[in-house]
Amino acid sequence: MALSNTLVTNEIKNAAGTEIEFQRLSLGDGRAEFAKLAESPGFPHRMSISHQETGSGLSQRRRSVIRFDYTATGAVDSTQKVKDSCYVVLDRNIGNVTTDDNAKLVLANIMSFLASLGASTTILYDCTGTGASNLISRGI
Repeated sequence: MALSNTLVTNEIKNAAGTEIEFQRLSLGDGRAEFAKLAESPGFPHRMSISHQETGSGLSQRRRSVIRFDYTATGAVDSTQKVKDSCYVVLDRNIGNVTTDDNAKLVLANIMSFLASLGASTTILYDCTGTGASNLISRGI
């Protein structure tokens, strides 16, 4: 599925569940970069997507990355910028499979662990899901 040049229909949300709109800045060679619409020039909010294939035959693999980077003013020293990044890597075999089922299984595992609480079916954008809260708080 190809992404459109502008992501303005709730594809990306913030912790409050509010839509954030992005537009494509660049495209090429298995990579794309998007910027938040109306971002401050000195404080970029970016999304990038990249794909790389390695190996051949039954051992061929594809590594796909979706990454978000956000730059803000420091809270302790406002003269310093702070940058946070978060990304998902899907490293999958594409040479010895005939469906996407295995990749969908592990992707569903990570999405549900990050964005839900146990038996809940609600997506928690506020990062209180089991996995997300453990990532943020250094929980094990």
